[in-house]
Amino acid sequence: MTGQLVPGANAALTAENPGLSAVVVGIHWDQIASRGPSAELVPVAIVCGPDGHVLSDEDLVFFNQIESADASVRYLDESDQEEIDVDFASVPDAVDKIVFAVYLDPDPRSPKDLGSVRSMSVRVCAPDGRELIAFPLPPERNHLIDAVILGELYRHRSEWKFRAVGQGYTTGLTGLRADHGIGRAR
Repeated sequence: MTGQLVPGANAALTAENPGLSAVVVGIHWDQIASRGPSAELVPVAIVCGPDGHVLSDEDLVFFNQIESADASVRYLDESDQEEIDVDFASVPDAVDKIVFAVYLDPDPRSPKDLGSVRSMSVRVCAPDGRELIAFPLPPERNHLIDAVILGELYRHRSEWKFRAVGQGYTTGLTGLRADHGIGRAR
């Protein structure tokens, strides 16, 4: 299975690839070069329970916390601009989905939106590098948003699937935090 998804489309990963026990989620973007401050994009994986909220703040994976609490989701930095490794066998049963997003670093000197991003995509690959699916995000709203949910790996019965999302935010990291319960005491 190799294919390009559109917003809202799903792809069966483990059902169509028997024996698939891990994936690498790669995030790539192209940006217009700037003579001033450029947009600093921060990819993040949010490990969520059935309520759509992060299990704990230790279950965020980003540049400053490179693996989830159980080490089933790990931040890599390889051929794509950012890569996140997911070991399905190690993901606890309490995990319903893993959300992959990118937000604009909230530095006040940075641009206020993703307008300088010309293209962005997420791809899911087998550990051997074979591409399973890709989702190129439509760029027409980039000048209005400062964060975007690219897609999510989720459980469907005993199988893993990927959903292409493409949901933009005008509230950046604040919106991602609110929607996924990040920073709330449990």
